[in-house]
Amino acid sequence: MALPSVMILPMLIVVAAGVYYIYNEVMQFMSKCLVRNKVVVITDAVSGVGTECAHLFHKGGARLILCGTSWDKLESLYDSLTNDADPRETFAPKLVILDFSDMDSMEDVVAEVMECYGCVDVLICNSSMKLKAPVQSTSLELDRNIMDINYFGPSTLAKGVLPTMISRRSGHIVLVNSIQGRLAIPFRSSYAASKHAAQAFFDCLRAEVEEYEVVVSTISHTFINASDPPPVEEPAPKPNTLSAFIAKQLTNGVRPSVLANEIVQTVNRKRKEVVLAHPIPWVALHLRSILPSFLFAVLGAGVKDSVLAEQ
Repeated sequence: MALPSVMILPMLIVVAAGVYYIYNEVMQFMSKCLVRNKVVVITDAVSGVGTECAHLFHKGGARLILCGTSWDKLESLYDSLTNDADPRETFAPKLVILDFSDMDSMEDVVAEVMECYGCVDVLICNSSMKLKAPVQSTSLELDRNIMDINYFGPSTLAKGVLPTMISRRSGHIVLVNSIQGRLAIPFRSSYAASKHAAQAFFDCLRAEVEEYEVVVSTISHTFINASDPPPVEEPAPKPNTLSAFIAKQLTNGVRPSVLANEIVQTVNRKRKEVVLAHPIPWVALHLRSILPSFLFAVLGAGVKDSVLAEQ
C-alpha cells in the first residue's frame, strides 16, 4: 500500500536526521583514532578555546604539549585532564611556559618544545591579544606588542617546528586567526593589522610546504563569546543604521566549545581554510571584494554615528 503523499516529507526529514546523527557519531569515533599518539602543541592552552581543545585532544589519545604564560594555570589544567583520565588510553601532558610578548625567549621555547618528543605533528597557534582603540591613541609600543603576540610569535614558532615536519614529510600547522585578518573594522587598527599579517604569512607558508606534505590551515572566526549571555535590558537609543547592524553582527561570537570542535575537525579533515562566522560578516567579506566603496562608506558612517552617540 502506497504511503500518502503527506507522509513523504516527514519521513524524508526523519531519515535525513538519522543519517546525519550516524555521520556525526562515525566522525567523532574517527577523530579519536586520527589524533591518537599524535604530538599536539597548543600555544595558549589556558584560554577558553585552548582548554576545550586540550580536553578534546587528550580524550582522543594525543600526546599534548600545553603552553601558556601562567604555570599555575597550566598545572590546574594538567590536573583537570589527568584526574579522571585512564592512563592506558591517554598520555600525561607536558607543560611549557610560552610568552609571545618575550620574543627573546623564543629560541629556548622552541628547543624545549622539540625536546618533549623530538617532533611535532600538530601545532595549534591560538594565542592572541585584542585591542579596541582609535589609531591616534595607540602607542607604537602597544602596536609592537600586539604584532609580537599575534604575528611574530606564531610565525617564529612555526619556523622552529617546520624543519622536522619537512624532514618527516608530515605535519599540520593550524592558525586560529580572526575574521579581522580578512576584514578590518574601525577602532581595531593594530589588532586587524596583526591578524592580516598572520593570515598572509600562513597563506604563503601553505603554498611553500605543500610539496613536503605539510598541511597549513587558517580558521577565521568572529568574536569568541566565552561568557554567558547577559540579561536582557532595555537598549540605549542608538542610530538605526546599516553600519550599526553590521557592527552588532560582527560581535556575535562563537562559543569556545564550538571553535574547539571546529579546530579538531580541521585537523582531522586537513581543511586548508575555514571561516566561522554569521551571514552578515560573510556578506561584508564579499562586499570588500565586490563593492569596496560601499563597504567603506558604511563603516565610515558607523564611526560618525558612534561619535554622535557618545556625545
